[in-house]
Amino acid sequence: MIVGTAGHIDHGKTALVRALTGVDTDRLPEEKARGITIELGYAYQPLDSGEMLGFVDVPGHERLVHTMIAGATGIDFVLLAVAADDGPMPQTREHVQVLDLLGLTRGAVALTKIDRVSAERAQRATVALRQILAGTGLAGCPMFPVSALTGEGIGELRRFLQQVARQRTPRPTGARFRLAVDRSFTLTGIGTIVTGTAYSGSVQIGDRLAISPLGREVRVRAVHAQNQPVQRGLAGQRCALNLAGTDVHRQDLHRGDWVLDPALHFPASRLDVELRVLATEEQPLRHWLPVHCHLGAGDITGRLAVLEGDSIAPGLAQLVLDQPLAALRGDRFIVRDQSAQRTLGGGRVLDVAPPARGRRKPQRLALLRAFAHPDPLDAVREALGATEYGLDLGLLGRQWNLEPAQETALAALPDAASAPGPNGPVLFAPERWQALRDRVLSALGGEHARFPERLGPDRERLRRMAAPTLSRPVFTALLDDLTARGQIARTGPWMHLPEHQMRLSPEDEALWRDRIAPLLRAQPFNPPRVRDIARRLDLEEERVRRLLKHLIGIGEVFQVARDHFFTSDAVAELAAIMIDVAGRDGEACAAKFRDRIGGGRKVAIHILEFFDRLGYSHRVGDGHRIFRDTLLGLNGSHR
Repeated sequence: MIVGTAGHIDHGKTALVRALTGVDTDRLPEEKARGITIELGYAYQPLDSGEMLGFVDVPGHERLVHTMIAGATGIDFVLLAVAADDGPMPQTREHVQVLDLLGLTRGAVALTKIDRVSAERAQRATVALRQILAGTGLAGCPMFPVSALTGEGIGELRRFLQQVARQRTPRPTGARFRLAVDRSFTLTGIGTIVTGTAYSGSVQIGDRLAISPLGREVRVRAVHAQNQPVQRGLAGQRCALNLAGTDVHRQDLHRGDWVLDPALHFPASRLDVELRVLATEEQPLRHWLPVHCHLGAGDITGRLAVLEGDSIAPGLAQLVLDQPLAALRGDRFIVRDQSAQRTLGGGRVLDVAPPARGRRKPQRLALLRAFAHPDPLDAVREALGATEYGLDLGLLGRQWNLEPAQETALAALPDAASAPGPNGPVLFAPERWQALRDRVLSALGGEHARFPERLGPDRERLRRMAAPTLSRPVFTALLDDLTARGQIARTGPWMHLPEHQMRLSPEDEALWRDRIAPLLRAQPFNPPRVRDIARRLDLEEERVRRLLKHLIGIGEVFQVARDHFFTSDAVAELAAIMIDVAGRDGEACAAKFRDRIGGGRKVAIHILEFFDRLGYSHRVGDGHRIFRDTLLGLNGSHR
């Protein structure tokens, strides 16, 4: 268990920790000289169980509230120190506000310097404290009159803390690992060390992690947890990690960074949040208010944006940060004013990847209210009705840092439709899935009405028409669903309604089957152009061109370049060759593709650019990266 101190300057926090543990947490020369805590201090006390009770001692000076917040974030238990001779002071109140905004509900009060006051004075301080704590998460917490000088009450407080530590339910360790860095340094002969609180998961020697938001990969060489060398550190422990990596130096790591599982690397400059404004703020906060945002051990400047109404009151808001921050849904944060002299409020992160547009739309706000449910199952159930394009569980599982059992439970929700997506299952409310079916059918009907001479659009064009923001894998699943229901049909790459059929006249059918098709199939990867076909068959060039364009609508041919038509069989085979040439990296280059098809470079480039135009690949430098799921659609049956 990690215990964090809090309280006004010179109210005996450091002396209290020293009396409880025997460790002086003031380690800096300036702290010794001035007699005040400036930086976070740490101390540990062994328990009978063999585990270690950790203490984080924070500064009490009003100018060091940002350091206090860094120390208070991630602790399990609050030890609020209040001097009996002074009673509650300004930083007592502000620290209580911060602790409440951080959602801390387990704690105790140490009424320090009890040897200096009468029983009446101690009672007045106790009553004043109870009034301050009323209505917060620490209301009703036990109080211990103590004196670090005489030792009065120290034994009783120590026994209480040890009992609480024994009874504490350990934090779950099934989620991915995250550690909030509050200190980094270099030890000669050892290397770079970071310390901080492990928020989730576990870490062991040899693990590969990422520094976020920097994004640089590191390897764990050694682990200390609760001041002891261990093989494995767990959520809820204070850990020190010895890190190694290419070009990893102490100057690359700062307080406020995170060391985490690479899957959790989501640097964000915008966060949609649930905000609680302190009652001491007489006016609502204005839109675009400059603030300091404290999250984890970090302090980043930014602005508050209105999401509801004309001003920021308790509810939903957006934090627009001046630099990226590594945050996940559920993280607690504090906002202070531009001068960092006054705490304004705080709350929870709801979404680390909000859309760039439409942040105030009713549907978007409904989705955020759903995300505010603390239970992931409840949050997803409600969110399904607020999103048109589904919830990507693979992405949510990382942005919410869900445990595997939670992801499994979400994927098995009985009242949701599921489709395979780019990161895993994508869930839809049944009515939303039906609405997508209807949009596809409506889009096909409209296309048939506008272009009756064509069989229909290819799959990628249909996606852009009906659901452009739907990912390709999910749209493929939607089409498969409609095909299985018999509501749409596919002829080669063309999608159409079953009742929409194209027919050639008997004369054109014979011309195509007996004369033109054999010419195209004779050289499938470099067939003759329109003028060459017309010359060979002694036909009018325009008639050949018109027939071939009609055949495009039927699905028999593709126009790869100007007046250059390939059979659907040839295009399907070229698609397979393109995939083979691309290999594991998924990128095909013109030279290798040309060598495989045995034609000239110009024809090879025309074919690759044709696939780009269809949306089955896209140009990346000198190569063409494949969208494999759409390219494989070219291999369907055709008439």
